[in-house]
Amino acid sequence: MKKVLVTGATGFIGNYVIQSLLKQEVQIVATSRSIEKKELLHHERITVKPFDLHQQHEKENLFNYFGQPDIIIHLAWEGLPNYRNAFHLEEYLPAHRRFLFNLIRNGARDLTVTGTCFEYGMQEGQLKESLPARPDNAYAKAKNELRIMLEQLQKEENFILKWVRLFYMYGKGQHPKSLISQLDTALEKGDTVFNMSGGAQTRDFMPVEAVAANIVKVALQQKVKGIINIASNQPVTVKQFVLDYLRSKNRKIQLNLGFYPYPDFEPMHFWGDNHKLKSIQ
Repeated sequence: MKKVLVTGATGFIGNYVIQSLLKQEVQIVATSRSIEKKELLHHERITVKPFDLHQQHEKENLFNYFGQPDIIIHLAWEGLPNYRNAFHLEEYLPAHRRFLFNLIRNGARDLTVTGTCFEYGMQEGQLKESLPARPDNAYAKAKNELRIMLEQLQKEENFILKWVRLFYMYGKGQHPKSLISQLDTALEKGDTVFNMSGGAQTRDFMPVEAVAANIVKVALQQKVKGIINIASNQPVTVKQFVLDYLRSKNRKIQLNLGFYPYPDFEPMHFWGDNHKLKSIQ
Protein backbone atom coordinates (compact mmCIF):
# COMPACT_ATOMS: atom_id res chain seq x y z
CA MET A 1 0.00 0.00 0.00
CA LYS A 2 1.45 3.35 -1.07
CA LYS A 3 2.17 6.03 1.50
CA VAL A 4 1.03 9.60 0.74
CA LEU A 5 2.31 12.63 2.62
CA VAL A 6 -0.13 15.57 2.71
CA THR A 7 1.16 18.94 3.89
CA GLY A 8 -1.29 21.61 4.94
CA ALA A 9 -3.59 18.80 6.01
CA THR A 10 -5.64 20.98 8.37
CA GLY A 11 -6.26 23.72 5.80
CA PHE A 12 -9.40 24.29 3.74
CA ILE A 13 -8.29 22.14 0.80
CA GLY A 14 -6.30 19.74 2.98
CA ASN A 15 -9.40 18.63 4.86
CA TYR A 16 -11.07 17.57 1.60
CA VAL A 17 -7.93 16.01 0.14
CA ILE A 18 -7.65 13.79 3.22
CA GLN A 19 -11.30 12.75 2.83
CA SER A 20 -10.71 11.96 -0.84
CA LEU A 21 -7.55 9.96 -0.09
CA LEU A 22 -9.43 7.85 2.48
CA LYS A 23 -11.51 6.53 -0.44
CA GLN A 24 -8.30 5.13 -1.95
CA GLU A 25 -6.19 2.18 -0.80
CA VAL A 26 -3.34 4.27 0.58
CA GLN A 27 -1.65 5.06 3.86
CA ILE A 28 -1.72 8.77 4.73
CA VAL A 29 0.85 10.87 6.57
CA ALA A 30 -0.80 14.17 7.51
CA THR A 31 1.19 17.19 8.61
CA SER A 32 0.71 20.84 9.57
CA ARG A 33 1.57 23.08 12.50
CA SER A 34 -1.71 22.57 14.43
CA ILE A 35 -2.59 19.07 13.36
CA GLU A 36 -3.47 17.45 16.69
CA LYS A 37 -6.81 19.29 16.90
CA LYS A 38 -8.46 17.71 13.85
CA GLU A 39 -10.85 14.83 14.60
CA LEU A 40 -10.86 13.76 10.94
CA LEU A 41 -7.26 12.65 11.30
CA HIS A 42 -8.14 10.03 13.96
CA HIS A 43 -8.21 7.16 11.47
CA GLU A 44 -6.28 3.90 11.36
CA ARG A 45 -4.78 4.70 7.96
CA ILE A 46 -3.59 8.17 8.98
CA THR A 47 -0.32 8.92 10.73
CA VAL A 48 -0.08 12.43 12.18
CA LYS A 49 3.30 14.17 12.05
CA PRO A 50 3.25 17.78 13.34
CA PHE A 51 5.76 20.00 11.58
CA ASP A 52 6.38 23.70 11.05
CA LEU A 53 8.34 24.11 7.84
CA HIS A 54 9.36 27.63 8.88
CA GLN A 55 11.31 26.21 11.83
CA GLN A 56 12.92 23.24 10.15
CA HIS A 57 16.50 22.17 10.70
CA GLU A 58 18.22 21.91 7.34
CA LYS A 59 20.40 18.98 8.43
CA GLU A 60 17.38 16.85 9.34
CA ASN A 61 16.34 14.14 6.86
CA LEU A 62 12.68 15.04 6.34
CA PHE A 63 12.09 12.14 3.97
CA ASN A 64 12.90 9.77 6.84
CA TYR A 65 11.00 11.91 9.37
CA PHE A 66 7.80 11.48 7.36
CA GLY A 67 8.30 7.73 6.93
CA GLN A 68 9.69 7.76 3.37
CA PRO A 69 6.42 8.55 1.55
CA ASP A 70 5.90 7.26 -2.00
CA ILE A 71 3.86 10.32 -2.97
CA ILE A 72 3.85 13.90 -1.65
CA ILE A 73 0.92 16.29 -2.02
CA HIS A 74 2.16 19.73 -0.99
CA LEU A 75 -0.82 21.95 -0.20
CA ALA A 76 0.73 24.09 2.53
CA TRP A 77 0.98 27.85 2.01
CA GLU A 78 0.28 30.72 4.36
CA GLY A 79 -0.90 34.31 4.25
CA LEU A 80 -3.98 34.07 2.03
CA PRO A 81 -6.03 35.89 0.83
CA ASN A 82 -3.36 38.60 1.22
CA TYR A 83 -1.99 38.12 -2.29
CA ARG A 84 0.18 41.22 -2.48
CA ASN A 85 2.23 41.04 0.70
CA ALA A 86 5.98 40.70 0.19
CA PHE A 87 6.20 37.91 2.79
CA HIS A 88 5.19 35.45 0.06
CA LEU A 89 8.50 36.11 -1.68
CA GLU A 90 10.68 37.04 1.28
CA GLU A 91 9.63 34.39 3.83
CA TYR A 92 7.38 31.70 2.39
CA LEU A 93 9.17 30.99 -0.89
CA PRO A 94 12.57 30.24 0.78
CA ALA A 95 10.90 28.13 3.49
CA HIS A 96 8.94 26.01 1.01
CA ARG A 97 11.97 25.65 -1.24
CA ARG A 98 14.10 24.35 1.67
CA PHE A 99 11.35 21.97 2.74
CA LEU A 100 10.72 20.43 -0.69
CA PHE A 101 14.40 20.33 -1.67
CA ASN A 102 15.17 18.49 1.57
CA LEU A 103 12.54 15.85 0.81
CA ILE A 104 13.69 15.39 -2.78
CA ARG A 105 17.42 15.31 -2.07
CA ASN A 106 16.78 12.64 0.57
CA GLY A 107 14.71 10.36 -1.64
CA ALA A 108 11.24 11.76 -2.52
CA ARG A 109 10.42 10.85 -6.12
CA ASP A 110 6.77 11.79 -6.75
CA LEU A 111 5.67 15.35 -5.99
CA THR A 112 2.35 17.14 -6.55
CA VAL A 113 2.31 20.84 -5.61
CA THR A 114 -0.60 23.28 -5.69
CA GLY A 115 -0.02 26.40 -7.73
CA THR A 116 -2.50 29.11 -8.67
CA CYS A 117 -4.33 30.43 -11.71
CA PHE A 118 -2.83 33.82 -10.80
CA GLU A 119 0.44 32.55 -12.28
CA TYR A 120 -1.13 33.37 -15.68
CA GLY A 121 -1.27 37.01 -14.62
CA MET A 122 -3.54 39.40 -16.52
CA GLN A 123 -4.01 37.17 -19.56
CA GLU A 124 -7.67 36.85 -20.52
CA GLY A 125 -9.81 34.10 -22.01
CA GLN A 126 -9.23 30.35 -21.85
CA LEU A 127 -5.97 29.74 -20.00
CA LYS A 128 -3.98 26.76 -21.26
CA GLU A 129 -0.96 25.24 -19.53
CA SER A 130 1.16 26.09 -22.59
CA LEU A 131 0.71 29.83 -22.01
CA PRO A 132 3.69 31.68 -20.48
CA ALA A 133 3.50 32.49 -16.80
CA ARG A 134 3.07 36.21 -16.15
CA PRO A 135 2.42 36.48 -12.39
CA ASP A 136 1.32 39.93 -11.28
CA ASN A 137 1.17 39.70 -7.47
CA ALA A 138 3.60 38.53 -4.79
CA TYR A 139 1.74 35.29 -4.06
CA ALA A 140 1.65 34.25 -7.72
CA LYS A 141 5.27 35.27 -8.23
CA ALA A 142 6.37 33.16 -5.25
CA LYS A 143 4.44 30.14 -6.48
CA ASN A 144 5.83 30.49 -9.99
CA GLU A 145 9.40 30.88 -8.71
CA LEU A 146 8.98 27.72 -6.63
CA ARG A 147 7.85 25.82 -9.73
CA ILE A 148 10.85 27.06 -11.71
CA MET A 149 13.21 26.05 -8.89
CA LEU A 150 11.72 22.55 -8.77
CA GLU A 151 12.00 22.20 -12.55
CA GLN A 152 15.67 23.18 -12.30
CA LEU A 153 16.18 20.60 -9.55
CA GLN A 154 14.87 17.93 -11.93
CA LYS A 155 18.12 18.35 -13.86
CA GLU A 156 19.96 17.05 -10.78
CA GLU A 157 17.43 14.73 -9.13
CA ASN A 158 15.18 12.12 -10.72
CA PHE A 159 11.67 12.91 -9.53
CA ILE A 160 8.22 13.47 -11.02
CA LEU A 161 6.67 16.93 -10.67
CA LYS A 162 2.95 17.62 -11.09
CA TRP A 163 2.16 21.31 -10.64
CA VAL A 164 -1.60 21.77 -10.27
CA ARG A 165 -2.92 25.27 -10.86
CA LEU A 166 -6.10 25.88 -8.86
CA PHE A 167 -8.85 28.20 -10.01
CA TYR A 168 -11.89 29.32 -7.96
CA MET A 169 -13.16 26.83 -5.40
CA TYR A 170 -15.94 27.10 -2.86
CA GLY A 171 -17.32 25.02 -0.01
CA LYS A 172 -17.77 24.61 3.70
CA GLY A 173 -14.81 25.79 5.74
CA GLN A 174 -13.58 28.37 3.23
CA HIS A 175 -12.03 31.65 4.39
CA PRO A 176 -14.75 33.96 5.78
CA LYS A 177 -13.75 36.70 3.31
CA SER A 178 -14.48 34.52 0.28
CA LEU A 179 -17.54 35.29 -1.85
CA ILE A 180 -19.71 32.31 -0.89
CA SER A 181 -18.71 32.48 2.78
CA GLN A 182 -19.83 36.10 2.91
CA LEU A 183 -23.05 35.24 1.08
CA ASP A 184 -23.81 32.36 3.48
CA THR A 185 -23.18 34.67 6.44
CA ALA A 186 -25.57 37.26 5.03
CA LEU A 187 -28.24 34.59 4.53
CA GLU A 188 -27.76 33.23 8.06
CA LYS A 189 -28.11 36.73 9.51
CA GLY A 190 -31.29 37.30 7.54
CA ASP A 191 -29.89 40.24 5.58
CA THR A 192 -32.12 41.50 2.78
CA VAL A 193 -29.26 42.94 0.70
CA PHE A 194 -25.90 41.44 -0.29
CA ASN A 195 -23.12 43.85 -1.29
CA MET A 196 -20.84 42.64 -4.09
CA SER A 197 -18.93 43.76 -7.15
CA GLY A 198 -20.63 44.42 -10.47
CA GLY A 199 -20.56 40.68 -11.09
CA ALA A 200 -19.73 40.94 -14.79
CA GLN A 201 -16.31 39.28 -14.45
CA THR A 202 -16.02 35.75 -15.82
CA ARG A 203 -14.50 33.05 -13.63
CA ASP A 204 -14.01 29.27 -13.37
CA PHE A 205 -15.70 27.90 -10.24
CA MET A 206 -15.52 24.37 -8.85
CA PRO A 207 -16.75 22.90 -5.54
CA VAL A 208 -13.86 22.12 -3.22
CA GLU A 209 -14.84 18.43 -3.09
CA ALA A 210 -14.23 18.20 -6.85
CA VAL A 211 -10.98 20.16 -6.59
CA ALA A 212 -9.70 17.77 -3.91
CA ALA A 213 -10.75 14.68 -5.86
CA ASN A 214 -8.89 15.98 -8.91
CA ILE A 215 -5.76 16.75 -6.89
CA VAL A 216 -5.80 13.17 -5.62
CA LYS A 217 -6.40 11.83 -9.14
CA VAL A 218 -3.38 13.75 -10.41
CA ALA A 219 -1.19 12.71 -7.48
CA LEU A 220 -1.91 8.98 -7.73
CA GLN A 221 -0.83 8.68 -11.37
CA GLN A 222 2.48 9.27 -13.14
CA LYS A 223 1.63 9.56 -16.85
CA VAL A 224 0.45 13.18 -16.94
CA LYS A 225 3.06 15.53 -15.50
CA GLY A 226 4.12 19.17 -15.45
CA ILE A 227 1.58 21.99 -15.17
CA ILE A 228 -2.03 20.80 -14.90
CA ASN A 229 -5.06 23.09 -14.56
CA ILE A 230 -7.62 21.99 -11.98
CA ALA A 231 -10.48 23.74 -13.73
CA SER A 232 -13.99 23.19 -15.06
CA ASN A 233 -13.49 24.87 -18.45
CA GLN A 234 -16.98 26.31 -17.91
CA PRO A 235 -16.81 30.12 -17.71
CA VAL A 236 -19.58 31.86 -15.79
CA THR A 237 -20.04 35.43 -14.61
CA VAL A 238 -19.79 36.03 -10.89
CA LYS A 239 -23.33 37.42 -10.87
CA GLN A 240 -24.71 34.29 -12.52
CA PHE A 241 -22.70 32.08 -10.19
CA VAL A 242 -24.23 33.82 -7.17
CA LEU A 243 -27.73 33.55 -8.64
CA ASP A 244 -27.23 29.84 -9.37
CA TYR A 245 -25.94 29.28 -5.84
CA LEU A 246 -28.97 31.02 -4.33
CA ARG A 247 -31.26 28.94 -6.54
CA SER A 248 -29.54 25.72 -5.43
CA LYS A 249 -30.17 26.72 -1.80
CA ASN A 250 -33.71 27.89 -2.56
CA ARG A 251 -32.85 31.25 -1.02
CA LYS A 252 -33.33 34.85 -2.11
CA ILE A 253 -31.48 38.08 -1.33
CA GLN A 254 -31.20 41.35 -3.21
CA LEU A 255 -27.82 41.78 -4.88
CA ASN A 256 -26.31 45.24 -4.48
CA LEU A 257 -24.18 45.09 -7.61
CA GLY A 258 -21.27 47.48 -7.93
CA PHE A 259 -20.85 48.11 -4.20
CA TYR A 260 -17.24 46.86 -4.37
CA PRO A 261 -14.81 47.74 -7.19
CA TYR A 262 -13.46 45.01 -9.41
CA PRO A 263 -10.12 43.62 -8.17
CA ASP A 264 -7.19 45.09 -10.07
CA PHE A 265 -4.94 42.05 -9.57
CA GLU A 266 -6.90 39.73 -11.87
CA PRO A 267 -8.31 40.06 -15.41
CA MET A 268 -12.02 40.49 -16.06
CA HIS A 269 -12.55 37.30 -18.05
CA PHE A 270 -10.63 34.04 -17.64
CA TRP A 271 -11.15 30.34 -17.09
CA GLY A 272 -9.06 27.19 -17.23
CA ASP A 273 -8.63 24.76 -20.09
CA ASN A 274 -8.97 21.27 -18.57
CA HIS A 275 -8.14 18.96 -21.46
CA LYS A 276 -4.92 17.85 -19.79
CA LEU A 277 -6.78 17.08 -16.56
CA LYS A 278 -9.46 15.14 -18.44
CA SER A 279 -6.80 13.01 -20.14
CA ILE A 280 -6.03 11.35 -16.79
CA GLN A 281 -7.94 8.09 -16.54
